[in-house]
Amino acid sequence: MSEVVRRRVVVRGRVQGVYFRGATQDEARRRGVQGFVRNQRDGSVEAVFEGPQAAVEALLAFVRQGPRHAHVQDVEVCEELPEGLLGFEIRR
Repeated sequence: MSEVVRRRVVVRGRVQGVYFRGATQDEARRRGVQGFVRNQRDGSVEAVFEGPQAAVEALLAFVRQGPRHAHVQDVEVCEELPEGLLGFEIRR
């Protein structure tokens, strides 16, 4: 079994109002990654990804590109200790 990792991500650019959260949730569920995604007041999107390292890395590659109408300008990634999250949700 692969090592479980956790990454906190802040994505900046045109990332709100472009189905960024929904697309990220779809991709996370498809890859078996746990966590959440939410809009921030400053216009960025914050997410936490927890799961096998290869799946988390693939999800990081996805958010660096974003869904079709997004324009990602910057992605900040921080390593954190896994907490054993279950499911992947869109938080308000």
